[in-house]
Amino acid sequence: MIPEDIDLRQLTADLKSKLGPGEPVGYLRGKSTMRDLLVDLKGYSQQEAEELIDTLELQGFLRFLGDTSERSVADAQWDITPHA
Repeated sequence: MIPEDIDLRQLTADLKSKLGPGEPVGYLRGKSTMRDLLVDLKGYSQQEAEELIDTLELQGFLRFLGDTSERSVADAQWDITPHA
């Protein structure tokens, strides 16, 4: 369960600032990278961080730019938008 007092915009901005240029790449690799970053950066458990990444994606803060059903575009980048 994700606490309602988490500022999703700020969390997205923190993720974006800590990721290198062009990161993350790939749908599952990208989600794993962002999850691990939240674990290291904010001290969330793996499960909490996974839920937060899913929530950020559902709320439009994170958007995968590829097509997970096609291998040729499954290695696309993510759009990370703190102002969604």
